[in-house]
Amino acid sequence: MKNHLMLPLLALLLLYGQPLLGQVRLGVRGGMFTTDLQVGEVAVPASGGSPALNLDLEEARFGIQAGLVLQIPLGEKLLLQPEALFNSNRVDYQVEELSGSGAAMRILSEKYQTLDLPMLLQYRLGPLRVAAGPVGHLYINSTSDLLTYDSYEQRFDDLTYGYQAGIGLDIWNLMFDFRYEGNFTKFGDHIYFNGERYAFSESPARLQFTVGLLFGK
Repeated sequence: MKNHLMLPLLALLLLYGQPLLGQVRLGVRGGMFTTDLQVGEVAVPASGGSPALNLDLEEARFGIQAGLVLQIPLGEKLLLQPEALFNSNRVDYQVEELSGSGAAMRILSEKYQTLDLPMLLQYRLGPLRVAAGPVGHLYINSTSDLLTYDSYEQRFDDLTYGYQAGIGLDIWNLMFDFRYEGNFTKFGDHIYFNGERYAFSESPARLQFTVGLLFGK
């Protein structure tokens, strides 16, 4: 799957040939993002020794990302910018346990890490850049307090897809970027209780702010 994401880049390099390779610039990029969600709770029925649950999003906390950037010129004003960024994020859930004696409320957290692979086409307007393109999210690892319930399983897809769009500002070799990211999967679609999936009602959207440094001229 990773190879499939690199095919457009390799085809482009072959098309433009050796002169293009001399103009490619490598850089580093890092920053933070927040997840924007307005979702309703998920009801999980009792099964065996597990109580019935109401699962709701308490808070999607700020995440961090850092990684590598390539800038490939496609002309005077166009750039192709593939990136590989490590992401770490945390989400807090409000879990209401329902039983015959009443209800008990708990706050449980999940942490997960992904490798994000944006492939952005950018247009220069002086020091400003306008960017848009697809992004792949490659699952790496996760931990979850929800695993205290025997009926709970995490089933993350190895690779999911979304899109990014935003603006950037270049000052010397520094890059400042603000981006919006949408996704094609529902938030929480990795959540399984008793073998059944319990995704929330919306796809996650993220707002990102990052600072980068390009090497070379």
